[in-house]
Amino acid sequence: MQRGVLKIDDLDPDGVKIIVNWDDMVTGASVFIPCINTEKAMNQAAKILLDKGYKTEARVVVENSILGVRIWRMV
Repeated sequence: MQRGVLKIDDLDPDGVKIIVNWDDMVTGASVFIPCINTEKAMNQAAKILLDKGYKTEARVVVENSILGVRIWRMV
């Protein structure tokens, strides 16, 4: 199984590459990251968003019976 190359802004909390276009995330927008390892997803996202200087809020949620992390970009 080949995963491909992770870019600096990609996530892989469960070993599956997740691509989020963080630069298109405007204030008030949110993104849902479906995953089982929510702690790793939050840590990976926090590092990326800290580097970008974004203020965010993140919570572990279940949406449509799917566990994951929802991240909101704040002001």
